[in-house]
Amino acid sequence: MAVAQAAEQGVAQRIKGEVERAIQRSIKGLEYLASPAPAVGLTPKDIIYRRGTLNLYHYRPLCDDVYRMPLLLVMATTNKAYVFDLAPGQSLIEFLLRQGYDVFVIDWDPPRPDEKGLGFEDYVLDFIPSCIQRVQERSETDDVTLIGYCMGGVLSAMYAALHADGPVKNLAFFTTPTDWSQMKLMTNWTDRRYFDVDRLVDSLGIIPSDVVAAGFDMQRPTQRVVGNIRLWDNMWNDQFVKSYRMFERWGNDTLPLAGEYFRQIVKELLWDNKLVNGGLKLGGQVVDLRNIKVPVLHITAEHDHLVPQDCAKALIANVGSDDKEEVMLKGGHVSLVAGPNAIKRMWPKLDQWLGARCT
Repeated sequence: MAVAQAAEQGVAQRIKGEVERAIQRSIKGLEYLASPAPAVGLTPKDIIYRRGTLNLYHYRPLCDDVYRMPLLLVMATTNKAYVFDLAPGQSLIEFLLRQGYDVFVIDWDPPRPDEKGLGFEDYVLDFIPSCIQRVQERSETDDVTLIGYCMGGVLSAMYAALHADGPVKNLAFFTTPTDWSQMKLMTNWTDRRYFDVDRLVDSLGIIPSDVVAAGFDMQRPTQRVVGNIRLWDNMWNDQFVKSYRMFERWGNDTLPLAGEYFRQIVKELLWDNKLVNGGLKLGGQVVDLRNIKVPVLHITAEHDHLVPQDCAKALIANVGSDDKEEVMLKGGHVSLVAGPNAIKRMWPKLDQWLGARCT
């Protein structure tokens, strides 16, 4: 009898809990629709250089003892850099500052119409060197650690390969595509037999953000639907909703791309795979990853739907460094750098690696 009563009470409690969650979902669903987008990128910083699509930020220190060698993070050209600084307690930049690093970040704005002709040469031989020069001046040191995320990593690798004598002393990469023949869905989408990239670029000049976002979505077509279902299921959970909204805001901030830059990505990387096969020339110089001799760390994500492991692992295989390491961690393309998994796994690993090399 007592067992039966306990079972009935358990069922009643579960029903009561589900009813409460249903009520909270309805109430908070209305709040969700009516409330403004969450604030992001709150860690104090100064903009020290701005030119067209380019922004260079210097973050204010959060501790007294700071490493001598500054860090320069290069964001992917398709998204805003506040993924590194989502919110207090969920910010890679805040974490690095508290560990004593001097942090600079290259961020991007949508390219202006007069910047439609920007190509690899502009990013690798102009934007990155100009930012490094200002980092050196601001930090009063010659040596710099360069950290690239996704396509920001590709540009950083190109720069380092063409500047083997410095000033970059360490290179860290987050989920950086290298062997583009392994980007199967993307290569199918841009199959040269059917995809007229010249007509697209020559007609539009700037590739719209919705075209860029569509390319991402095609690699995981059910992601938005599944995300919305998870949001509704967890609408009663304030912490889940807060985190979801920050990532949603960042994902919706996909940037348009300069047409010439997009053309080069398709032709030089997706079609001809020149980072691995060779033959990529910038400013008359051949980009050879074997020229990179400085310490290299590449952190990849086990469940990365944008940059598969077969694509990412070619980076460490091709650089010429003796001190090189690849670490594959749990997570996806974005959760690798932001969110609970990043806090527990990636951030401590990055700090451990940097701390031994930035003194």
